[in-house]
Amino acid sequence: MKKPIITLVVSTIVGLGTLFGGISFKTEAASISSLKGQQDQIHNQRSSVNSTINQAKQKIDSLQGQQVDVKTEMKRIDLAIGDTNTKMREKQAKVDDTKAQVTKLQADIKVIQERIKQRNELLKERARNYQETGGMVNYLEVLMGSQSFGDFIDRANAVTTIMQADQDIIKQAEADKKELETKQAQVENDLANLQKMLKDLEKMNQQLAGQRAEKDKLLGSLQAQEQHVHEDVMNMEEQNQVLASQEAAIQKAIQMEQQRQAELARQRQAAAQASRSNGYSAPSAAPPVTSGNFMRPASGPISSTYGPRWGDFHYGVDIANPGANVPIVAAADGVVAVSHYSQSYGNVVYITHSINGHIYTTVYAHMQVRMVSEGQVVSKGQQIGIMGSTGEATGQHLHFELYNGPWKYHSAINPMGIVPL
Repeated sequence: MKKPIITLVVSTIVGLGTLFGGISFKTEAASISSLKGQQDQIHNQRSSVNSTINQAKQKIDSLQGQQVDVKTEMKRIDLAIGDTNTKMREKQAKVDDTKAQVTKLQADIKVIQERIKQRNELLKERARNYQETGGMVNYLEVLMGSQSFGDFIDRANAVTTIMQADQDIIKQAEADKKELETKQAQVENDLANLQKMLKDLEKMNQQLAGQRAEKDKLLGSLQAQEQHVHEDVMNMEEQNQVLASQEAAIQKAIQMEQQRQAELARQRQAAAQASRSNGYSAPSAAPPVTSGNFMRPASGPISSTYGPRWGDFHYGVDIANPGANVPIVAAADGVVAVSHYSQSYGNVVYITHSINGHIYTTVYAHMQVRMVSEGQVVSKGQQIGIMGSTGEATGQHLHFELYNGPWKYHSAINPMGIVPL
Protein backbone atom coordinates (compact mmCIF):
# COMPACT_ATOMS: atom_id res chain seq x y z
CA MET A 1 0.00 0.00 0.00
CA LYS A 2 1.51 3.31 -1.03
CA LYS A 3 1.53 6.27 1.30
CA PRO A 4 -1.63 8.33 0.64
CA ILE A 5 -1.33 11.78 -0.90
CA ILE A 6 -0.90 14.57 1.68
CA THR A 7 -4.05 14.80 3.69
CA LEU A 8 -5.76 12.36 1.40
CA VAL A 9 -7.91 10.98 4.03
CA VAL A 10 -6.66 7.60 4.57
CA SER A 11 -10.26 7.21 5.19
CA THR A 12 -10.40 5.33 8.38
CA ILE A 13 -13.52 5.59 10.20
CA VAL A 14 -14.28 4.01 13.44
CA GLY A 15 -16.82 1.31 13.83
CA LEU A 16 -18.93 -0.09 16.54
CA GLY A 17 -17.85 -3.47 17.69
CA THR A 18 -19.08 -5.61 20.48
CA LEU A 19 -21.97 -3.23 20.47
CA PHE A 20 -24.16 -6.15 21.26
CA GLY A 21 -21.67 -7.92 23.54
CA GLY A 22 -21.94 -8.14 27.29
CA ILE A 23 -21.07 -4.98 29.21
CA SER A 24 -21.22 -4.33 32.95
CA PHE A 25 -23.81 -1.97 34.40
CA LYS A 26 -21.03 0.31 35.70
CA THR A 27 -19.58 0.84 32.21
CA GLU A 28 -22.86 1.57 30.42
CA ALA A 29 -22.90 5.31 31.20
CA ALA A 30 -19.18 5.52 30.56
CA SER A 31 -19.71 3.89 27.14
CA ILE A 32 -22.10 6.60 25.95
CA SER A 33 -19.94 9.32 27.51
CA SER A 34 -16.89 7.98 25.66
CA LEU A 35 -18.78 7.93 22.37
CA LYS A 36 -19.91 11.52 22.86
CA GLY A 37 -16.36 12.53 23.76
CA GLN A 38 -15.06 10.95 20.55
CA GLN A 39 -17.84 12.71 18.62
CA ASP A 40 -16.75 16.06 20.08
CA GLN A 41 -13.15 15.36 19.09
CA ILE A 42 -14.19 14.63 15.51
CA HIS A 43 -16.30 17.79 15.44
CA ASN A 44 -13.25 19.79 16.56
CA GLN A 45 -11.12 18.08 13.89
CA ARG A 46 -13.68 19.07 11.25
CA SER A 47 -13.57 22.69 12.45
CA SER A 48 -9.77 22.64 12.20
CA VAL A 49 -9.90 21.11 8.71
CA ASN A 50 -12.46 23.70 7.54
CA SER A 51 -10.25 26.48 8.90
CA THR A 52 -7.26 25.04 7.04
CA ILE A 53 -9.33 24.76 3.84
CA ASN A 54 -10.34 28.45 4.14
CA GLN A 55 -6.70 29.44 4.65
CA ALA A 56 -5.69 27.37 1.60
CA LYS A 57 -8.39 29.03 -0.52
CA GLN A 58 -7.14 32.45 0.59
CA LYS A 59 -3.65 31.39 -0.47
CA ILE A 60 -5.05 30.30 -3.85
CA ASP A 61 -6.65 33.76 -4.25
CA SER A 62 -3.32 35.39 -3.38
CA LEU A 63 -1.42 33.18 -5.87
CA GLN A 64 -3.96 33.93 -8.57
CA GLY A 65 -3.60 37.67 -7.87
CA GLN A 66 0.17 37.37 -8.18
CA GLN A 67 -0.27 35.53 -11.48
CA VAL A 68 -2.44 38.40 -12.79
CA ASP A 69 0.33 40.86 -11.84
CA VAL A 70 2.98 38.71 -13.53
CA LYS A 71 0.87 38.35 -16.68
CA THR A 72 0.36 42.13 -16.77
CA GLU A 73 4.13 42.62 -16.51
CA MET A 74 4.68 39.99 -19.20
CA LYS A 75 2.30 41.89 -21.48
CA ARG A 76 4.25 45.10 -20.86
CA ILE A 77 7.52 43.32 -21.69
CA ASP A 78 6.02 41.77 -24.83
CA LEU A 79 4.88 45.21 -26.02
CA ALA A 80 8.34 46.62 -25.24
CA ILE A 81 9.98 43.78 -27.18
CA GLY A 82 7.66 44.47 -30.12
CA ASP A 83 8.46 48.20 -30.03
CA THR A 84 12.18 47.48 -29.81
CA ASN A 85 12.01 45.08 -32.75
CA THR A 86 10.17 47.74 -34.79
CA LYS A 87 12.87 50.30 -33.99
CA MET A 88 15.56 47.77 -34.85
CA ARG A 89 13.97 47.17 -38.24
CA GLU A 90 13.79 50.96 -38.82
CA LYS A 91 17.43 51.47 -37.83
CA GLN A 92 18.50 48.51 -39.93
CA ALA A 93 16.69 50.06 -42.91
CA LYS A 94 18.55 53.31 -42.31
CA VAL A 95 21.82 51.43 -42.00
CA ASP A 96 21.12 49.73 -45.32
CA ASP A 97 20.20 53.11 -46.87
CA THR A 98 23.36 54.72 -45.51
CA LYS A 99 25.43 51.85 -46.83
CA ALA A 100 23.81 52.45 -50.21
CA GLN A 101 24.80 56.12 -49.90
CA VAL A 102 28.33 55.01 -49.09
CA THR A 103 28.35 52.87 -52.23
CA LYS A 104 27.08 55.82 -54.31
CA LEU A 105 29.60 58.14 -52.66
CA GLN A 106 32.37 55.73 -53.51
CA ALA A 107 31.31 56.00 -57.15
CA ASP A 108 31.22 59.82 -56.85
CA ILE A 109 34.62 59.72 -55.22
CA LYS A 110 36.02 57.86 -58.21
CA VAL A 111 34.60 60.55 -60.52
CA ILE A 112 36.07 63.34 -58.36
CA GLN A 113 39.38 61.52 -58.11
CA GLU A 114 39.41 61.16 -61.92
CA ARG A 115 38.71 64.93 -62.31
CA ILE A 116 41.48 65.75 -59.85
CA LYS A 117 43.80 63.43 -61.73
CA GLN A 118 42.94 65.08 -65.05
CA ARG A 119 43.41 68.59 -63.59
CA ASN A 120 46.70 67.57 -62.09
CA GLU A 121 47.81 66.30 -65.50
CA LEU A 122 46.72 69.59 -67.07
CA LEU A 123 48.57 71.63 -64.46
CA LYS A 124 51.64 69.44 -64.92
CA GLU A 125 51.43 70.00 -68.65
CA ARG A 126 51.22 73.77 -68.18
CA ALA A 127 54.10 73.65 -65.75
CA ARG A 128 56.23 71.83 -68.38
CA ASN A 129 55.24 74.46 -70.93
CA TYR A 130 56.30 77.23 -68.55
CA GLN A 131 59.67 75.56 -68.15
CA GLU A 132 60.16 75.03 -71.88
CA THR A 133 58.89 78.45 -73.08
CA GLY A 134 59.88 80.60 -70.12
CA GLY A 135 56.43 80.85 -68.57
CA MET A 136 55.43 84.50 -68.01
CA VAL A 137 58.02 85.76 -70.62
CA ASN A 138 55.91 84.18 -73.38
CA TYR A 139 52.92 86.09 -72.06
CA LEU A 140 55.00 89.34 -72.37
CA GLU A 141 55.94 88.41 -75.91
CA VAL A 142 52.26 87.89 -76.65
CA LEU A 143 51.50 91.34 -75.26
CA MET A 144 54.46 93.05 -76.91
CA GLY A 145 53.59 91.55 -80.23
CA SER A 146 50.32 93.44 -80.38
CA GLN A 147 49.87 95.56 -83.55
CA SER A 148 47.76 98.25 -81.96
CA PHE A 149 46.51 99.39 -78.64
CA GLY A 150 43.20 97.66 -79.21
CA ASP A 151 45.10 94.50 -80.12
CA PHE A 152 47.15 94.93 -76.92
CA ILE A 153 43.95 95.14 -74.84
CA ASP A 154 42.55 92.03 -76.47
CA ARG A 155 45.80 90.14 -75.90
CA ALA A 156 45.99 91.34 -72.27
CA ASN A 157 42.42 90.13 -71.65
CA ALA A 158 43.25 86.78 -73.19
CA VAL A 159 46.34 86.34 -71.02
CA THR A 160 44.35 87.30 -67.91
CA THR A 161 41.67 84.78 -68.82
CA ILE A 162 44.19 82.01 -69.26
CA MET A 163 45.90 82.77 -65.96
CA GLN A 164 42.52 82.97 -64.19
CA ALA A 165 41.57 79.62 -65.66
CA ASP A 166 44.71 78.11 -64.21
CA GLN A 167 43.79 79.51 -60.79
CA ASP A 168 40.21 78.22 -61.13
CA ILE A 169 41.50 74.77 -61.92
CA ILE A 170 43.59 74.78 -58.74
CA LYS A 171 40.73 76.11 -56.61
CA GLN A 172 38.25 73.60 -58.07
CA ALA A 173 40.63 70.78 -57.37
CA GLU A 174 40.97 71.93 -53.76
CA ALA A 175 37.16 72.33 -53.45
CA ASP A 176 36.57 68.84 -54.85
CA LYS A 177 39.08 67.40 -52.44
CA LYS A 178 37.44 69.17 -49.49
CA GLU A 179 33.96 68.09 -50.61
CA LEU A 180 35.17 64.53 -50.82
CA GLU A 181 36.63 64.62 -47.32
CA THR A 182 33.44 66.23 -45.91
CA LYS A 183 31.13 63.67 -47.50
CA GLN A 184 33.29 60.80 -46.35
CA ALA A 185 33.38 62.08 -42.78
CA GLN A 186 29.59 62.73 -42.69
CA VAL A 187 28.59 59.37 -44.09
CA GLU A 188 31.02 57.46 -41.88
CA ASN A 189 29.75 59.35 -38.84
CA ASP A 190 26.09 58.65 -39.75
CA LEU A 191 26.83 54.99 -40.31
CA ALA A 192 28.70 54.69 -37.00
CA ASN A 193 25.82 56.35 -35.13
CA LEU A 194 23.24 54.08 -36.73
CA GLN A 195 25.28 50.97 -35.98
CA LYS A 196 25.68 52.07 -32.36
CA MET A 197 21.92 52.66 -32.02
CA LEU A 198 21.29 49.25 -33.58
CA LYS A 199 23.63 47.56 -31.09
CA ASP A 200 21.97 49.41 -28.19
CA LEU A 201 18.56 48.22 -29.39
CA GLU A 202 19.83 44.64 -29.72
CA LYS A 203 21.21 44.81 -26.18
CA MET A 204 17.89 46.18 -24.90
CA ASN A 205 16.06 43.40 -26.71
CA GLN A 206 18.27 40.79 -25.04
CA GLN A 207 17.58 42.32 -21.63
CA LEU A 208 13.84 42.32 -22.30
CA ALA A 209 14.03 38.69 -23.45
CA GLY A 210 15.82 37.84 -20.19
CA GLN A 211 13.13 39.61 -18.17
CA ARG A 212 10.46 37.74 -20.13
CA ALA A 213 12.14 34.41 -19.37
CA GLU A 214 12.26 35.28 -15.66
CA LYS A 215 8.55 36.16 -15.70
CA ASP A 216 7.80 32.88 -17.49
CA LYS A 217 9.68 31.02 -14.76
CA LEU A 218 7.92 32.96 -11.99
CA LEU A 219 4.51 32.34 -13.57
CA GLY A 220 5.28 28.63 -13.84
CA SER A 221 6.27 28.56 -10.15
CA LEU A 222 3.07 30.37 -9.09
CA GLN A 223 0.94 28.02 -11.19
CA ALA A 224 2.69 25.00 -9.66
CA GLN A 225 2.11 26.38 -6.17
CA GLU A 226 -1.55 26.99 -6.97
CA GLN A 227 -1.92 23.43 -8.31
CA HIS A 228 -0.30 22.06 -5.15
CA VAL A 229 -2.64 24.06 -2.90
CA HIS A 230 -5.62 22.97 -5.03
CA GLU A 231 -4.61 19.35 -4.46
CA ASP A 232 -4.28 19.99 -0.73
CA VAL A 233 -7.76 21.56 -0.68
CA MET A 234 -9.21 18.56 -2.52
CA ASN A 235 -7.50 16.21 -0.07
CA MET A 236 -8.70 18.20 2.93
CA GLU A 237 -12.23 18.31 1.55
CA GLU A 238 -12.11 14.52 1.22
CA GLN A 239 -10.80 14.34 4.77
CA ASN A 240 -13.67 16.57 5.89
CA GLN A 241 -16.15 14.22 4.21
CA VAL A 242 -14.60 11.27 6.00
CA LEU A 243 -14.75 13.06 9.36
CA ALA A 244 -18.39 14.00 8.73
CA SER A 245 -19.23 10.38 7.94
CA GLN A 246 -17.36 9.26 11.03
CA GLU A 247 -19.24 11.79 13.16
CA ALA A 248 -22.54 10.47 11.78
CA ALA A 249 -21.45 6.88 12.45
CA ILE A 250 -20.64 7.67 16.08
CA GLN A 251 -23.98 9.45 16.44
CA LYS A 252 -25.67 6.26 15.23
CA ALA A 253 -23.48 4.24 17.61
CA ILE A 254 -24.68 6.44 20.50
CA GLN A 255 -28.31 5.83 19.54
CA MET A 256 -27.71 2.08 19.25
CA GLU A 257 -25.88 2.02 22.58
CA GLN A 258 -28.75 3.87 24.22
CA GLN A 259 -31.21 1.38 22.71
CA ARG A 260 -29.04 -1.53 23.83
CA GLN A 261 -28.82 -0.19 27.38
CA ALA A 262 -32.58 0.34 27.48
CA GLU A 263 -33.12 -3.24 26.29
CA LEU A 264 -30.58 -4.51 28.81
CA ALA A 265 -32.36 -2.66 31.61
CA ARG A 266 -35.65 -4.18 30.48
CA GLN A 267 -34.11 -7.65 30.44
CA ARG A 268 -32.65 -7.12 33.93
CA GLN A 269 -35.98 -6.00 35.26
CA ALA A 270 -37.66 -9.04 33.73
CA ALA A 271 -34.95 -11.33 35.12
CA ALA A 272 -35.31 -9.80 38.60
CA GLN A 273 -39.03 -10.36 38.51
CA ALA A 274 -38.52 -13.93 37.35
CA SER A 275 -35.97 -14.62 40.10
CA ARG A 276 -38.30 -13.30 42.75
CA SER A 277 -41.04 -15.51 41.37
CA ASN A 278 -38.82 -18.63 41.25
CA GLY A 279 -37.25 -18.02 44.64
CA TYR A 280 -33.60 -17.79 43.55
CA SER A 281 -31.17 -14.91 42.84
CA ALA A 282 -30.09 -13.98 39.30
CA PRO A 283 -26.40 -14.53 38.54
CA SER A 284 -24.10 -11.49 38.41
CA ALA A 285 -23.33 -9.95 35.02
CA ALA A 286 -20.30 -11.42 33.26
CA PRO A 287 -17.08 -9.29 33.23
CA PRO A 288 -16.08 -7.52 29.98
CA VAL A 289 -14.57 -9.92 27.48
CA THR A 290 -10.91 -9.06 26.69
CA SER A 291 -10.38 -11.58 23.93
CA GLY A 292 -12.31 -12.44 20.85
CA ASN A 293 -13.32 -8.88 20.08
CA PHE A 294 -11.65 -8.98 16.63
CA MET A 295 -11.19 -11.63 14.01
CA ARG A 296 -8.97 -11.97 10.96
CA PRO A 297 -10.49 -9.89 8.08
CA ALA A 298 -9.25 -12.10 5.22
CA SER A 299 -7.46 -15.34 4.47
CA GLY A 300 -3.95 -15.47 3.06
CA PRO A 301 -0.33 -14.85 4.13
CA ILE A 302 0.86 -11.49 5.45
CA SER A 303 2.94 -9.89 2.70
CA SER A 304 3.87 -6.68 4.51
CA THR A 305 3.75 -5.73 8.19
CA TYR A 306 3.27 -2.47 10.06
CA GLY A 307 6.39 -0.27 10.20
CA PRO A 308 9.18 1.18 8.01
CA ARG A 309 9.09 0.01 4.40
CA TRP A 310 10.91 1.09 1.21
CA GLY A 311 12.19 4.32 2.81
CA ASP A 312 8.71 5.21 4.03
CA PHE A 313 6.33 4.04 6.79
CA HIS A 314 3.63 1.43 6.26
CA TYR A 315 0.66 2.21 8.52
CA GLY A 316 -1.05 -1.18 8.21
CA VAL A 317 -0.74 -4.88 7.49
CA ASP A 318 -1.10 -6.38 3.99
CA ILE A 319 -2.77 -9.77 3.54
CA ALA A 320 -2.15 -11.21 0.06
CA ASN A 321 -4.24 -13.86 -1.68
CA PRO A 322 -4.18 -14.43 -5.45
CA GLY A 323 -7.41 -16.44 -5.44
CA ALA A 324 -10.64 -15.46 -7.14
CA ASN A 325 -13.39 -13.67 -5.22
CA VAL A 326 -11.48 -13.70 -1.91
CA PRO A 327 -13.98 -12.44 0.72
CA ILE A 328 -13.19 -9.53 3.06
CA VAL A 329 -15.12 -9.59 6.34
CA ALA A 330 -15.70 -7.13 9.19
CA ALA A 331 -13.13 -7.70 11.94
CA ALA A 332 -15.74 -6.85 14.61
CA ASP A 333 -19.30 -5.66 15.05
CA GLY A 334 -19.76 -2.05 14.04
CA VAL A 335 -21.19 0.64 11.81
CA VAL A 336 -19.86 1.44 8.32
CA ALA A 337 -18.67 5.03 8.53
CA VAL A 338 -17.22 5.36 5.01
CA SER A 339 -17.62 3.30 1.85
CA HIS A 340 -16.17 5.02 -1.21
CA TYR A 341 -13.41 5.09 -3.81
CA SER A 342 -10.18 6.84 -2.71
CA GLN A 343 -7.39 7.92 -5.06
CA SER A 344 -4.79 6.09 -2.98
CA TYR A 345 -6.82 3.31 -1.28
CA GLY A 346 -9.14 2.47 -4.18
CA ASN A 347 -12.37 0.83 -2.98
CA VAL A 348 -12.15 1.27 0.77
CA VAL A 349 -14.44 0.77 3.78
CA TYR A 350 -14.09 2.21 7.28
CA ILE A 351 -15.90 0.70 10.19
CA THR A 352 -16.46 2.30 13.59
CA HIS A 353 -16.43 -0.05 16.58
CA SER A 354 -17.41 0.56 20.19
CA ILE A 355 -15.81 -2.15 22.29
CA ASN A 356 -16.57 -1.93 25.99
CA GLY A 357 -17.20 1.78 25.63
CA HIS A 358 -13.96 2.38 23.69
CA ILE A 359 -13.81 3.47 20.06
CA TYR A 360 -11.71 1.62 17.49
CA THR A 361 -11.52 2.14 13.75
CA THR A 362 -10.68 -0.43 11.09
CA VAL A 363 -9.85 0.27 7.44
CA TYR A 364 -10.12 -2.20 4.52
CA ALA A 365 -8.43 -0.90 1.35
CA HIS A 366 -7.86 -1.88 -2.33
CA MET A 367 -11.02 -4.03 -2.52
CA GLN A 368 -12.25 -5.09 -5.93
CA VAL A 369 -15.86 -4.69 -4.83
CA ARG A 370 -17.53 -3.00 -1.84
CA MET A 371 -20.62 -4.77 -0.52
CA VAL A 372 -21.69 -2.38 2.26
CA SER A 373 -22.75 1.28 2.37
CA GLU A 374 -22.28 4.15 4.83
CA GLY A 375 -24.45 3.93 7.94
CA GLN A 376 -24.96 0.19 7.57
CA VAL A 377 -24.68 -1.93 10.74
CA VAL A 378 -22.40 -4.96 10.24
CA SER A 379 -21.60 -7.91 12.42
CA LYS A 380 -18.31 -9.60 13.09
CA GLY A 381 -17.46 -11.93 10.20
CA GLN A 382 -19.98 -10.37 7.80
CA GLN A 383 -18.64 -10.06 4.27
CA ILE A 384 -18.08 -6.40 3.31
CA GLY A 385 -16.24 -6.83 -0.01
CA ILE A 386 -13.92 -8.83 -2.28
CA MET A 387 -10.11 -8.59 -2.27
CA GLY A 388 -8.61 -6.63 -5.20
CA SER A 389 -5.86 -4.21 -6.24
CA THR A 390 -7.67 -0.90 -6.85
CA GLY A 391 -6.07 2.49 -6.12
CA GLU A 392 -2.34 2.73 -5.57
CA ALA A 393 -1.67 -0.99 -5.15
CA THR A 394 0.65 -3.61 -6.60
CA GLY A 395 -0.91 -7.05 -6.74
CA GLN A 396 -4.10 -8.34 -5.16
CA HIS A 397 -4.13 -7.86 -1.39
CA LEU A 398 -6.01 -6.33 1.53
CA HIS A 399 -4.42 -3.33 3.25
CA PHE A 400 -5.80 -3.43 6.82
CA GLU A 401 -5.41 -0.63 9.38
CA LEU A 402 -6.41 -0.31 13.03
CA TYR A 403 -6.91 2.96 14.96
CA ASN A 404 -7.16 3.24 18.73
CA GLY A 405 -9.98 5.77 18.60
CA PRO A 406 -11.46 7.67 15.65
CA TRP A 407 -9.50 7.82 12.44
CA LYS A 408 -6.74 10.42 12.40
CA TYR A 409 -4.22 10.96 9.60
CA HIS A 410 -1.08 8.82 10.10
CA SER A 411 -2.07 7.66 13.59
CA ALA A 412 -2.84 3.98 12.86
CA ILE A 413 -1.48 1.51 15.40
CA ASN A 414 0.10 -1.92 14.89
CA PRO A 415 -2.84 -4.38 14.74
CA MET A 416 -0.58 -7.36 15.50
CA GLY A 417 -1.45 -8.73 18.95
CA ILE A 418 -4.82 -7.00 18.97
CA VAL A 419 -6.36 -8.52 15.86
CA PRO A 420 -5.55 -12.23 15.42
CA LEU A 421 -3.59 -11.98 12.17
